[in-house]
Amino acid sequence: MHLQERSEWNHSQFFLSFLYCMIRKLVDYHFSFYEIHQSMNISKLLIANRGEIAVRIIRTARRMGIHTVAIYSEADSDSLHVTAADEAFCIGHSALAETYLNIEKVISIALETGCVAVHPGYGFLAENPAFVASCHKAGLIFVGPDTRAMQIMGNKIEARKFVDSIGVPVTKGLTGNTEFILKHVDEVGFPVLVKAAAGGGGKGMRIVNAHKELKEALEATSREAANYFADGTVYIEKFVENPRHIEIQLLGDSKGNVIHLFERECSIQRRYQKIIEEAPSPTLTPEVRRKMGEAAVAIGKAIYYGSAGTIEFLVDRNLDFYFLEMNTRIQVEHPVTEMTTGIDIVEEQLRIASGEELRYSQNDIKQTGHAIECRIYAEDPENNFMPSPGRMNLYHEPEGKFVRVDSGITGKPVIQSFFDPMISKLIVWGPDRESARKEMIETLKNYVVHGIKNNISYLLAILNHNVFVQNNLSTKYCDEHSEYLMKTMLQVRVGIDPKIPVLSALMSSVGVGNKKEANTWSNIGYWRTHMAPKFLIGNSRFDLHLIEYNSHYAMVNWDGEHILVKYHIHPDGWMELQVNDNHYHLWISSSEQGKSSITFEGQSIEVTRLDILPQQQEFSASEISVNADMGNIVSPMPGKVIKIAVEEGQPVVKGDLLLVVEAMKMENNIMSPGDGIVDSIGVSLGDLVDGSTRLIHLSAVGEK
Repeated sequence: MHLQERSEWNHSQFFLSFLYCMIRKLVDYHFSFYEIHQSMNISKLLIANRGEIAVRIIRTARRMGIHTVAIYSEADSDSLHVTAADEAFCIGHSALAETYLNIEKVISIALETGCVAVHPGYGFLAENPAFVASCHKAGLIFVGPDTRAMQIMGNKIEARKFVDSIGVPVTKGLTGNTEFILKHVDEVGFPVLVKAAAGGGGKGMRIVNAHKELKEALEATSREAANYFADGTVYIEKFVENPRHIEIQLLGDSKGNVIHLFERECSIQRRYQKIIEEAPSPTLTPEVRRKMGEAAVAIGKAIYYGSAGTIEFLVDRNLDFYFLEMNTRIQVEHPVTEMTTGIDIVEEQLRIASGEELRYSQNDIKQTGHAIECRIYAEDPENNFMPSPGRMNLYHEPEGKFVRVDSGITGKPVIQSFFDPMISKLIVWGPDRESARKEMIETLKNYVVHGIKNNISYLLAILNHNVFVQNNLSTKYCDEHSEYLMKTMLQVRVGIDPKIPVLSALMSSVGVGNKKEANTWSNIGYWRTHMAPKFLIGNSRFDLHLIEYNSHYAMVNWDGEHILVKYHIHPDGWMELQVNDNHYHLWISSSEQGKSSITFEGQSIEVTRLDILPQQQEFSASEISVNADMGNIVSPMPGKVIKIAVEEGQPVVKGDLLLVVEAMKMENNIMSPGDGIVDSIGVSLGDLVDGSTRLIHLSAVGEK
């Protein structure tokens, strides 16, 4: 065959082969599409959860053409998941036992609304075998694993035994009642980690370094476990010094196929709650990554796992890893895996629950770039991270091509004290870790939460810390660097030129040019009464004099310096401020007359105008009381009394435990402010209290 003929033949053969492949792909696609829709028998889905995870599930379900039903407590009536779903039904007032944890009510609503399946999200009933059994009994598909896998892995004690039996490394542990553990703890050796056997999410976990601390830790963990998981069983395990917390995301189907979607690093934790997660882990070598993935898949296959789940490991300084636990559900931090693999884990859960085989093999899964997730919490880092429920005055979520915000709120929402203090999850992606870190910093600076305390400045301090940049981390990072992080937060805020927040507050308070109701009389009234406005930031006072003012600019005398101020306030709270020749962008809102909240470069600054009398405001975190009055012991925030440690007539000394109030999934110990006698106890176990409720009245020693 001549060269030209061979070339023509090759071109013809290539064309025919290409045409055959295209036809084949179209045929395969047609039958694949047909089979998917034949097997996709979830037409209507009830989401047995609330908040951001409920909204997250609804969005994927809607994209798949699945009708969604939400449930909500009265406290959640204005939440985003209620309006995001196709249908929504109130399930009760606010108590978890009567609402989101009430299996009978959840099943009843699912059946009454014609749902085919139930997705539990995470937390609440997500890992409750009794709920799974109830779903199956009612003829409902449970979007999650079967009860066998859940029972094996849902109890940490049994999970450790099972994993040890298949050759995956575990740390040494001990279980039993309090007396047994106290007697045999030396077999494990201190330090130990006390954990709830049926728990998850770090609830109840405590590090104990000495025998004298163990009994109280066991009792407290048992109490929290009974409260959150209806099972007070606890166990202890040897605490690995300076560990990394790294987890592997699994997907398994009903055909026995199990794959992993690589790992997430979750070492940045505070009180055993993850606050920053990233994928891939910057710690693992390719070899260790491969071994951990294989170990996780081996566990999944051994229990015939059929859904999305996560195998969590502790990794020591030598990169030796130990099984920690398995979460038989989707996890809070799943978005970083989705951002780096391109796989919608909720969609895969729904397909698996419909009986479909996994659409991917292990070789199909690739990691691209780097993703970081920050959890935005309603808490006060400068007040021992006290939860900060209340109404927001301004809420703005940042946007961007590689930015994702998973939240369950909208407008000016109220963060309730009944639930976890997480406001949302902020996720960013970059081509590498450093790019993702810088993107997260810039994105956090445009995340605005006014009216309640939040942890955004704390997250910024971590991300800017050289220890984080160089990845010299462990799960003890937040404890070890607490002083540095607090100092950094203060330095950054104090380093902001006070002219920026003060002048923005001034322009906002007199900015009639931005208000439609402005008129000549309001201008005249201002000039008659407010020529010398006074402002307060913390303990610093600033006295200003207005030389000239109109709706577009102001001339201000600041300590003898004449400053030209121009500004424009957008309807959403975004302010463009010009101070002489310097231009600034910030966010501003008012909680009440004379008080402004400003966000600049990610820092929240409260400015009070002293020459305007404040009006009564709704409850917010600023109203939290401090127990300085012996005769008026109150709760630091709204919550539930879960322990009363004293009796009437009992003498106490300063620092003695009086009560324990649970709020936003955290126990708050109410201590005696001084030496005295318990005159009266004004509450009972289980009572709901707020900052105005007198809990205990003490009389000082010698008063009687």
